[in-house]
Amino acid sequence: KYAFLADDGSAAAIVIRALADNSVITLASTGGAKVRSLQWAGSDHLLATSSSTAAVIGLSGPRREWFQVQDYSLKKKRWLPLLGGIEGALNVVWGTPTALILNGRPVLIAPSLTFPNNRGTSTLFRIDLDSGLARESEVGSTETVDWIIGDDGRSVARADYDQRAGKWRLLTRREAGLRESYEEVAALDAPGLLALGGDGKSVLVSTHRSGKWTTHEVGLADGQWSAAMPGFDADSLLLDPSSRRVIGTVDIKLDKVEYRLLSPDDQRIWNGIGKAFPGELVTLAAWSDDRMTILVEVEGPTNGDALYVVDRKAKSARYLVDRYAGIEPADLGAVGTLTYKAADGMDIPAYLTLPPGRKRDTAKGLPLIVLAHGGPAARDNPGFDWWAQGLASRGYAVLQPQFRGSDGFGETHLAAGFGQWGRKMQSDLSDGVRHLAAAGTIDPKRVCIVGGSYGGYAALAGVTVEQGVYRCAVSVAGVADLRRMLVAEMRDTGSEKNRTLRYWQRFMGAKTPDDPALDAISPYRLADKASAPVQLIHGRDDTVVLYEQSRIMEKALRDAGKPVELVTLPGEDHWLSRAATRIQMLEALVNFVEKHNPPLAGAGAASAPVAAAR
Repeated sequence: KYAFLADDGSAAAIVIRALADNSVITLASTGGAKVRSLQWAGSDHLLATSSSTAAVIGLSGPRREWFQVQDYSLKKKRWLPLLGGIEGALNVVWGTPTALILNGRPVLIAPSLTFPNNRGTSTLFRIDLDSGLARESEVGSTETVDWIIGDDGRSVARADYDQRAGKWRLLTRREAGLRESYEEVAALDAPGLLALGGDGKSVLVSTHRSGKWTTHEVGLADGQWSAAMPGFDADSLLLDPSSRRVIGTVDIKLDKVEYRLLSPDDQRIWNGIGKAFPGELVTLAAWSDDRMTILVEVEGPTNGDALYVVDRKAKSARYLVDRYAGIEPADLGAVGTLTYKAADGMDIPAYLTLPPGRKRDTAKGLPLIVLAHGGPAARDNPGFDWWAQGLASRGYAVLQPQFRGSDGFGETHLAAGFGQWGRKMQSDLSDGVRHLAAAGTIDPKRVCIVGGSYGGYAALAGVTVEQGVYRCAVSVAGVADLRRMLVAEMRDTGSEKNRTLRYWQRFMGAKTPDDPALDAISPYRLADKASAPVQLIHGRDDTVVLYEQSRIMEKALRDAGKPVELVTLPGEDHWLSRAATRIQMLEALVNFVEKHNPPLAGAGAASAPVAAAR
């Protein structure tokens, strides 16, 4: 059986189906909950993690996203909320739960929050899923940020981080219990716990030394570090679903996803799966504990975006379902890659999505949308992108630059963005416009800029910090006033000494949270310079970029006599978690862009925008 979350824009449900004939075993409404992940715990328990935006009575600090776990028992056919009714503890998970089978029974080891001495402390609970009973098993500290769980359900390693001192500590299990085995001062690039080692007697730790991230194996018994393990330098590690040991790595390239599996047999199997879908992007969606049944997502000109089940025993691959019902391969625009030079000569990789039916070698004079990703230390990925395809369906070319400061293109590319927020990170975007204009692909007089989060900031900066490049700008949950953002972060955390503030200040080039130099790159402070109409779209429950950022930007633009539109998404967070508000956002965005930068005549104007619920 397999489980998935389905959402048609009006209602969401968790669905469990039988792999043999794809029949429905269970269909349960989410009740409006924002489901973040699904996880099997044995064959009879499905765990659903959801989040909600709230301020907890009695706790200091702002509203935040709180995560809770429910267990569905296939035997009892009912959902059971976990971690409830425990005295002195919140009914939330404070980290990633670990599912195990111990003595034949399904068990969940879940980090939560308890309050000894009235201070929030990371605490492990052991939950028997058959009975639903939970008991406290280990207490961390107020500085605990991560745990690694061993085969017996006890922690084998713990990481603590002192925000004020910037000090990271690793504790590993010895005979007498957890003992500190390593300490490092890392104000920004702190080490990270990754996974259990191959034999269960070590853990893998990543650390940033000499300007480079490296992976090391740390022995539990002696705390000894191995030399750097270059075979593990990748975007992410691939874990066995049952043993939780590392079995490979995943690297996201500009045009493909590479899986490097430690076992030659596993690598041969994966290579065979890829060969079964020539010309398509194949990624791992999920697999059974024994890896005999594998779900893969297949994206490309033949399949669009579909799930297949690979049965290794039968040596077959069978279609299961389209990820987006009603969207055919012919409805999708061709996605290509390119690399162009920034003004200072730096190479900027990018994705270019064309309107359906258009080809790269013959596309000329197209209207363009520059779509800037969030982060900024993030990236766009190869494959289906619902924002880009939604806009392309209306007749626009869509450029997604991986500007300096983007992650996934090497340390040099990432570090080149430090101090360049609103500066070279911004001009990297408009340099892409100039590149496509010089090639004749787009009409430079018909360009708008769109983005979410940091990309929303970039959209606002595109018509305030810069002028004359874009005909309109759409900011989704974007930052308008950098000083206000940093001061709010300092207020909410109660201190200027925390890693989050240090992270933002490094990218912004700010000496302090209230550095006046930030005004020169804050769109709110430059509203009177806005050179094009602006649309602001923001969720009221956003706890990452506060709703007030769009509200004050709207007022500043109105006071300056500039055209502006504010679209409020009620009950929505920073991540556009609900399908209904994603559709609302996309429709508002498309209407605005079509008004101020009309698409080519006959190019998608009669069809509805591609609306997605991913």
